[in-house]
Formats: sequence, C-alpha cells, structure tokens
Amino acid sequence: MKKFSGKVLFLDRSDINTDEIIPAKYLTEITKEALKPYLLEDLSFVGFDAKEDIKDKAVIVTKANFGCGSSREHAPWALEVNGINVVIAESFARIFRQNMYNCGMFAIELPKDKIDYLFENYAGQDTSITIDIDKDKIIVTSSDKSEEIEFKVGEFDMTLVNEGGWVGYADKNY
Repeated sequence: MKKFSGKVLFLDRSDINTDEIIPAKYLTEITKEALKPYLLEDLSFVGFDAKEDIKDKAVIVTKANFGCGSSREHAPWALEVNGINVVIAESFARIFRQNMYNCGMFAIELPKDKIDYLFENYAGQDTSITIDIDKDKIIVTSSDKSEEIEFKVGEFDMTLVNEGGWVGYADKNY
C-alpha cells in the first residue's frame, strides 16, 4: 500500500490545471519516472518555486477545482512518482479526481471553511498530515499543535485506495 502521510505543500490557488501539474510537452514520455522532474514546472504564483517547494512533500493542500483542464492520467502519475499520494482540496475536476483513485491515491474534498482553516493555521509552518484510513481522519501536525479532521470518500474509492488502484482491484476481482 502507498504511503498516505508526510510533509504538506500548501498551494494557495484555485483552478490549478493539469497543464500546470505536468506540462503537455512531457506527455510523450513513456515512463512515470520520466515525468518526475517536471511536476508543477509551469505553475506560477507569487512565492512558489516548484524546484524548491515540492522537495520532500507528500501531501498537497490547495483550493477549489484542482486538476481542471484535460483528462490526462499523467497529472496523477507525476504526483505519484514524486511521492505525493494525497491531495486535499475544496473540489476537484471530476476526471482528475477519478484518475487519482484509479491510481490508488487520495483526492479528499473538504468544505471551503476547513480548507481556509488549514491555510490560516498551518500554511508557512512545517506541517505534516497523516491519513488514518480506518477512522476516516486527517491528522494534521505542526510544531505546536496536532488535530484531527474527519473526511469521507465513497466506498468504491476507498476500495481502490486499499487495492492500490484500478489495476490492483481488477487483478483481485476479475
């Protein structure tokens, strides 16, 4: 099973599209590993440096409509190959969200007020998140506090996570 915990990368922007997650010019690459150095290369906003900011991060917390744009699977693959198996956002583009679960990764939706709370209380700090799969809880930890936030995902999506994605599910069930 994949690791669903680690340091958090806060991306304080809505509408981060798949071209910003992995630029289209790299879609000819034939392995996931080849995508690794280009994650978030074209994402641009004040204070963000892709090369420095994604180092050692395993969880992304961001705003609304993450993964909008084209329906390419390369976007979750680029996250996965960089060790990012959890994205927490107010909302996701439908196909991107399903591609995350098909890869055995979490795309967790939280209400806007909880996303805003995470940014207000943890962004800019050394923050880690652990997903407690058995209890449907997000455990957020910084140097001075720790707390739990409940989340819900659909039963089949949780099955895909537990099976390592669609291929693992298919191998077990067909």
